[in-house]
Amino acid sequence: MHKATLDYAQQKDQQDPLSNYRKQFHIPKDANGNDWLYFTGNSLGLQPKATQQYIQQELDDWANFGVEGHFEAKNPWMPYHEFLTESMAKIVGAKPLEVVVMNTLTTNLHLLMVSFYQPTKTKYKIVIESDAFPSDRYAVQTQLEFHGFDANEGLIEWKPRVGEELLNIEDLETILEEQGDEIALLLIGGVNYYTGQYLDLKRIAELGHAKNCMVGIDLAHGAGNIKPELHASGVDFAAWCTYKYLNSGPGSLGGLFVHEKHAHNKDLKRFAGWWSHNKSTRFNMRQPLDVMPGAEGWQLSNPPILSMAAIKASLDMFNEVGMDALCEKSEELTGYFEFLLNQLNNDKIRIITPTNPKERGCQLSIQVKDADKSLHQKLTDAHIITDWREPDVIRCAPVPMYNTFEDVYRMVEKLKDILDEY
Repeated sequence: MHKATLDYAQQKDQQDPLSNYRKQFHIPKDANGNDWLYFTGNSLGLQPKATQQYIQQELDDWANFGVEGHFEAKNPWMPYHEFLTESMAKIVGAKPLEVVVMNTLTTNLHLLMVSFYQPTKTKYKIVIESDAFPSDRYAVQTQLEFHGFDANEGLIEWKPRVGEELLNIEDLETILEEQGDEIALLLIGGVNYYTGQYLDLKRIAELGHAKNCMVGIDLAHGAGNIKPELHASGVDFAAWCTYKYLNSGPGSLGGLFVHEKHAHNKDLKRFAGWWSHNKSTRFNMRQPLDVMPGAEGWQLSNPPILSMAAIKASLDMFNEVGMDALCEKSEELTGYFEFLLNQLNNDKIRIITPTNPKERGCQLSIQVKDADKSLHQKLTDAHIITDWREPDVIRCAPVPMYNTFEDVYRMVEKLKDILDEY
């Protein structure tokens, strides 16, 4: 049974088999040299200390080899993206054939929709969550408009029920029963950015495919946080960023997944570039397009090595720890956070993230009655870094790779003091 004491939290940290990984990250500090309480790994993950060394290796090789670094570098640049594939595939539960690191999240979603959003005059609508991340909404709206449809008419929102914040899978089933013949694509956030709800990807895929819809998943808040098991889920495609839970640095490259069932379909429409082309004949330059099988066939250009080096630094750590161990600690750490918040017994706050650990990752979204952003500012002034979302929610992510039970305890104690004064 959990205890709401500092001694208990410190004891949990001593027993944590992953506790040493915190030392492998740069933790921001205040003017007195004390660590910030950092709970925004769901927006930007902290920097692994190894990142500088990984990037420096590529800078040194660039300095020493120039263009020959494509072949002579310690990690040759020509196939560099391949060094990331296996580790990334493990994180998202995919086969290496199904995964590639490239571009950024929304760019990848657009490239994937070129292939998997093929509307007709009667089957053209797109389903998203009503509170999807704005970038996803803008992407599907503009895809609808690009194909000549009215975005207001073509966009279907899967909404929570009145008075609730979480999505109900039965409501998606109803949408598909009633409008499935008009729906071409489901594009759903696997973990909702606002509530932290982790949706049943396999069930979503089954429902969509039963109505001959394509199914895509935005895993921005899922990759490195939960185990989405993309291959087993059967979804057609997915895309994610790497700068949140995957700690690759601000604005770093994203990843994408294309299910194996589409791997050898060269007839799928796509926007191509020379990195889509068969690597064995790529440098013949005058060959007609010969699309590579699998996710690599959606590449456009040669990869940005410095960004990939930062990703490699993080993925090597993930490969060492494994998602099973991370998710086990995540469930325990987030459970302790939830316990402490409930122990406050304060009617001003309500956790809107699912209570079932299997329906969430490490994020808890705390709704604060009658609050405004000044509450978030008070936390920030105390060097507790959380994420404020209008109108009244603080998103907090105790990331298992570097957050501690003591972090969680101290954060809740400070929140209690601030709420008492608020």
